[in-house]
Amino acid sequence: MLRLAAFAVTSALTAAAAGPLPPLPLGRLLSSPDRLTIEISKSGNRLVDGTHRLECHPAGGDHPFAEEACARLDTLARQGKDPFAESDAKNCSFQYGGSAVAHVTGTWRGQKVDTTFQRRNGCDIARWKNLEPVLPGEHS
Repeated sequence: MLRLAAFAVTSALTAAAAGPLPPLPLGRLLSSPDRLTIEISKSGNRLVDGTHRLECHPAGGDHPFAEEACARLDTLARQGKDPFAESDAKNCSFQYGGSAVAHVTGTWRGQKVDTTFQRRNGCDIARWKNLEPVLPGEHS
């Protein structure tokens, strides 16, 4: 019993001499992981259409451009922009960007994501392009 007490005191003194431990990143530990499911349809490209998983921090999943996609999302976050926000533009050009549809669900920076991207007009096309390479580009 005396040995156990001596060990406990020695361990406590050694830890104290080493100095305080760095703080744990509790915000990141307690938040949901950055994980998105991206369903692409009607793109006209069979290599793009389908369901893709994107995980960030670290980059992973089966998304073909995971590192670049995560970097794009991080850039938008540093700029204070919500990459999944709906367009609030009122005056959109009457142009058609194709029938492609992307449905994005999951969690990003602790927030639930459930949104759809299309290319129905100039505003929708700009919203889609803003999220490339998370969403496939015109030449993907």
